[in-house]
Amino acid sequence: MKKVFFPLLMAATMANAQEDPYLWLEEVTGEKSIAWVKEQNARSQPLLESTATYKELNDRFLAIYTSRERIPNVVKRGDYLYNYWQDATYPRGILRRTSMAEYRKKDPAWETVLDITRLSAEEKQPWVYKGQTCLYPDYKRCLVSLSRGGADAVEVREFDTVAKEFVKDGFLAPESKGGVAWRDSDTIYLSRDFGPGTMTQSGYPRQVRQWKRGTPLVEAKLLYEAREDDVGAGAAVVNEPGRKYELIQRVISTRYGEDFIRQGDKWVMLETPKDADVSVFNGMLVARLRSDWAMGGRTYKVGSLISTDLDEFLAGGRQFDVVFEPAPRVSLQAYAVTRNYLLLDVLDNVKGRVIEARRDAAQWKLREVKVPPVASIGLAALDRDQGDEYLMTVTSFLAPTTLFLARAGADEREKLKSLPAFFDAKGLKVAQYEATSRDGTKVPYFVVMREDARLDGKNPTILYGYGGFEIPMTPNYSALTGSAWLEKGGAYALANLRGGGEFGPEWHQTARREGRQKTHDDFIAVGEDLIKRGVTSPRHLGIYGGSQGGLLVGAALTQRPEIFRAAVSTVPLLDMKRYHKLLAGASWIGEYGNPDEPKDWEFISKYSPYQNVRKDKKYPKVFFATTTRDDRVHPGHARKMVARMMEQGHDVLYFENIEGGHGSGVTPAQQAQFNALIYTFFRKELF
Repeated sequence: MKKVFFPLLMAATMANAQEDPYLWLEEVTGEKSIAWVKEQNARSQPLLESTATYKELNDRFLAIYTSRERIPNVVKRGDYLYNYWQDATYPRGILRRTSMAEYRKKDPAWETVLDITRLSAEEKQPWVYKGQTCLYPDYKRCLVSLSRGGADAVEVREFDTVAKEFVKDGFLAPESKGGVAWRDSDTIYLSRDFGPGTMTQSGYPRQVRQWKRGTPLVEAKLLYEAREDDVGAGAAVVNEPGRKYELIQRVISTRYGEDFIRQGDKWVMLETPKDADVSVFNGMLVARLRSDWAMGGRTYKVGSLISTDLDEFLAGGRQFDVVFEPAPRVSLQAYAVTRNYLLLDVLDNVKGRVIEARRDAAQWKLREVKVPPVASIGLAALDRDQGDEYLMTVTSFLAPTTLFLARAGADEREKLKSLPAFFDAKGLKVAQYEATSRDGTKVPYFVVMREDARLDGKNPTILYGYGGFEIPMTPNYSALTGSAWLEKGGAYALANLRGGGEFGPEWHQTARREGRQKTHDDFIAVGEDLIKRGVTSPRHLGIYGGSQGGLLVGAALTQRPEIFRAAVSTVPLLDMKRYHKLLAGASWIGEYGNPDEPKDWEFISKYSPYQNVRKDKKYPKVFFATTTRDDRVHPGHARKMVARMMEQGHDVLYFENIEGGHGSGVTPAQQAQFNALIYTFFRKELF
């Protein structure tokens, strides 16, 4: 057996190396690959950091990231409002709390609960706070998640919020991807790496276990096990006065899975569509549909939000009430729950609306809440146990983000906090246009630019896009873009591409798998439309995207390099032949397809940037940036793309931050540096 196996293995390895000579760059912390990273950083950083523009932007960005005037985002637990805060004094942050009475003040008095900056120094670990799950209803005990360097994998420790210290001999789960939830004061649900065979091919937990206090982790009782080729499984607990819902979710693929609810000692699968988002609360089962559902003699439309009595459903009832039904270009983005209301965050041609829905007798009654035009809205219940108060965040391109306290059913709302004007918006305007994609689809996009700008093709313009995973790109107040770009006379365009969630599930689904090229066509069409309108020209047009948006940029620059001057691709997917073999990549097969299947590789191969970059083509100047600690999208994507483009003689820059996870850094200084490099690059290339 061995005489046959090893020659075959060597032959396969040699074949892979011939096809991809840069496989060694996939060794995340390998000595050779890290040396390569340092060499590229040493080449790229001086080119940008030596400029006056970089110093100006880095200083300004750092001031923004550490400003005391930022809005402290809070979550209410018991009598306290909790906030995680980073600034110059606490670069790795502190968890702190205050009362609502204090929070209303301009400068609230905060009580530090956990100092992550000090903890990192004491334990000599680059800890990053990733949230906490607290025990209902008094919230005195919490399970705190800590990440090394910003990775998705976390260590979980039990914490006492009264003593403000970690609990000696309390729950402690070693570093792993996964999640935790309290069942009671001595029992938790957890999905973790429990050893060989317990993680999926995507790198997420297969198993959900129940762990009793005082017992070894290895003895935690197995409750559920997903398949190895699933994305993963996890547990959640929803508490409300008089009732607790215990849930397990099996994630089979992107936006596709099964939900189970605990009934005594049994786990009962909820017979809802596998592609629906399902929630339980207030005695109701609520589902947001991603496909038409024929049930109980009626067909419920894709994109609808429907509800029914949970106990009746578990007893076999299948009659649902419609809470929300989409209309052309009107979709449900998200919803929140108070004691008596559902709060609907609706997008109407990519502009925010708020609808309050209250169950009255046998039907839902809807009430529109007035909000500013061309804005994005965020909704969060303040305290479901106490009533119907909720927090409303309003943000737009030009008006600083504002946080309000509202009460469902009432017209008045109280302004709690607002950002300062981090940039001068005077003389700027926002316009919404439509581009026509290759197949005739109208694709909306926003442009922010000066009111007096001439449509002569000379405006330096950054076009940003994402177009994936049903995530919408909506108006938002960006202090960085405003101060680094808009103030200097640049224009900024935000594209609403198919693959995203701007117009509901169908807008996403049409660009999945074999439809992915439509996302790229849409992005290119927006670029062409900006040029056609005279907003900009190929000499002054740059493109920007991260993660899936990084793939988008890679596809656009390899397909239509002549219409762009510069491109920035951050934490990107680029090698779509191997993406499913790298870190969490297998979890996105439902989005992109399986390159090991010939029929899937046929359409993937046509746009995969790493396979389509050519020596004989002239590309815009490209800046790729990623992080070593990104355990979601492998840094090898960006590394290999840069190595291949450099080998072919193309003009390319590269930066890799050692920390950061799937983002731009974990401390204010790292985030300021990462973004200052990007905007310095754009200023250098497009003005």
